[in-house]
Amino acid sequence: MNTEDLKGLIRDVPDFPSKGIVFRDLTTMIKNGEALRCMGDALAELYKDKGVTKVVGIESRGFIGGSILADRLGAGFVPARKPGKLPSVTVKASYAKEYGVDTIELHSDAISTDDVVVLHDDLLATGGTMSAAYQLVKSMNPKKIYINFVVELTGLDGRAALPEDVEVTTLLKY
Repeated sequence: MNTEDLKGLIRDVPDFPSKGIVFRDLTTMIKNGEALRCMGDALAELYKDKGVTKVVGIESRGFIGGSILADRLGAGFVPARKPGKLPSVTVKASYAKEYGVDTIELHSDAISTDDVVVLHDDLLATGGTMSAAYQLVKSMNPKKIYINFVVELTGLDGRAALPEDVEVTTLLKY
């Protein structure tokens, strides 16, 4: 199995979460052991020689690929969570969504100045969540930041919301 084979395992769900949206459901891909292994191998290949020390996974589907990537790289995993889910002192950033404002938080001691960080989420659509996560991680002054997604919806131009000077990678594009 290769990464292009993964596309055939991703289910399209029309009109979710609202009418006119086609939701790319990765759960049908990750329930397949061979596909999950292929995804993990492909993610690790992208970052194996970059000195990554932490992977930040964005709630909630970013926890899946982010944890796998961290494990494969021998790096730590940092969850980026919705408000009120982390038990210690946090830093937070708010961002606009198509139907309102949302917030994301990290523990204030999650990233150090010695870290090389990969920010990971399952899907790049408009880029708002990742942009907020990037700003949080950047405020902690790590050595380097990379951004990664399993799927990118190119027609929504989410990359425009992300910094131009940061390497952004995706495994699959629609």
